[in-house]
Amino acid sequence: MSKTGILFIVPTPIGNLADITFRAIDILKKVSLIGAEDTRNSKKLLKHYDINTPMISYHKFNERKRVDQLLDRLQNGEDIAIISDAGTPGISDPSSIIIKETINCGIKIEVLPGATAFIPALVASGLNCERFQFIGFLPEKNKTREILLENIKSNENTLIFYEAPHKLHKSLKYLFGYLGDRKISIVREISKIYENHYRTTLKDIVKNPEQIIAKGEFVIIVEGSQKSIITDSELSDKLIKLLKKGETKKTAIKSVTNETGEQKNRIYQLALELHE
Repeated sequence: MSKTGILFIVPTPIGNLADITFRAIDILKKVSLIGAEDTRNSKKLLKHYDINTPMISYHKFNERKRVDQLLDRLQNGEDIAIISDAGTPGISDPSSIIIKETINCGIKIEVLPGATAFIPALVASGLNCERFQFIGFLPEKNKTREILLENIKSNENTLIFYEAPHKLHKSLKYLFGYLGDRKISIVREISKIYENHYRTTLKDIVKNPEQIIAKGEFVIIVEGSQKSIITDSELSDKLIKLLKKGETKKTAIKSVTNETGEQKNRIYQLALELHE
């Protein structure tokens, strides 16, 4: 039986071109083919390191079509590398299909350690790095997004999100609405010339969105849920005060949820128990 090739998953710099390993450069020079998310973008990296390996496009719109072509070449003994525009393929980037199919075919995969945006953002945040959960981009569909945020709001681990500039402020409003006020660190353009860190709170950033330049790519680090120190009696008192001011039960529940960061179900149950 002829020997199959190896599929290499190779991280590329997320900004500074120097952030690539010697091993990554060596592999990109030795493989038969490189599958790149955007060949025009990757040409700059390959030219910088004098890498002349042939490239083909490999992105979310042609991923399914490319898989069979790449598997044929791997099964014929060729080594292939997959790279994304920036960072590690598979982390909010295409490559999941080729990885699964390669495993199913019994072909060897090697994933190189290297650049990824959320680790430096997490470490620089000053928030808890011992336990964290990577969420990535929020879902586009309202219902899917609501379910996700509802499920993670009581998670005590530090939460990590990616976001594009044109959706940043809207996503921060969603986070504040579901998670309540929490410490937050937002990193813009990691490892690039205009890298910026904004360490503040969700409430402050939603009230003062102008403090962030909405250009480039963002990593959002959000403090995990803190164990509740607010008693049922204190929450009920807050609800009663709002109701006495003429707010409806629905708006009072929402206001107390946003103010305290407590679970909506808990506050809803307390509201039901109040005497009319």
